[in-house]
Amino acid sequence: MTVTAFPAAGETLADPTIDRSRRARGPRAATWLLAITTILIGLLMLLPIIWMVFTAFKPEVDIVSYPPTLWPRELTLEHFVDVWERIPFARLYVNTIIFAGGVTIISLLLDSMAAYALARLPFKGRGVVFVGILLLLMLPFQVTLIPLYDMLNGLGLTNTLPGLIIPRMTNAFGIFFLTQFFLSLPKDLEEAARVDGASEWRIYWGIIMPLARPALLTLGLFHFQYNWNDLLWPLVMSSSVETSTLPAGLALFMGQHVVEYGLLMAGSLLALLPVVIFFLLIQRSFVAGIATTGLK
Repeated sequence: MTVTAFPAAGETLADPTIDRSRRARGPRAATWLLAITTILIGLLMLLPIIWMVFTAFKPEVDIVSYPPTLWPRELTLEHFVDVWERIPFARLYVNTIIFAGGVTIISLLLDSMAAYALARLPFKGRGVVFVGILLLLMLPFQVTLIPLYDMLNGLGLTNTLPGLIIPRMTNAFGIFFLTQFFLSLPKDLEEAARVDGASEWRIYWGIIMPLARPALLTLGLFHFQYNWNDLLWPLVMSSSVETSTLPAGLALFMGQHVVEYGLLMAGSLLALLPVVIFFLLIQRSFVAGIATTGLK
């Protein structure tokens, strides 16, 4: 015998369609709230760059006016023209490309060779070497700045591009970064190559390096961006504008009493472009490299 239950007086049957829509409305509202919050945070983080871009196109009167305005009342290109005339901007650009690009290429080669040895070659004292690299990673660069300058000065390498590049040819962070990536790679291909008689160099260059492309591009961006924007090291090592880099050259517009904001912003905008272009070209590999090395 089947008993059918009827709703009591004043009660109504719940509509399953309304129930489902209410449940779906909650996650949708949370998604919209998260998206709006993310956009606002992103705009706040980009505000200094947006301000720099607009300031580069403002006339000097607008820059020093009070209250300051974000949007320029009048657009001008005079700061971009002046920055090329006031300092040897093209020369500084070339010097920075040679410095940052040279350090990046050489460092990727030497860092990857050291990381391959630490990750794949069993040798006595490997753990001690790895701990030493971690200790170097914790050591501030300013600690070694004066001894390094004295040594390079004794070799006659100050105020030269080789003097800027040679101390940066390898990096503790780069070795650690690539070691972590190489440890995540499977060893099957290497063992098969060794069975076929391949040398360690051939395994490193023909198997490991192609597999490490995402990590190499990610580390290359780190090296390029760090050396491209570095101010202290080129400022210490270069005493003339002819051998300086862009950050050191742009520092000339920041005097003790007067800061030429228009020229500084125009030069900074031109200096920012190569790093942005580099990131846009490798952004997919950058995400993959960060994910596979575990540096999140």
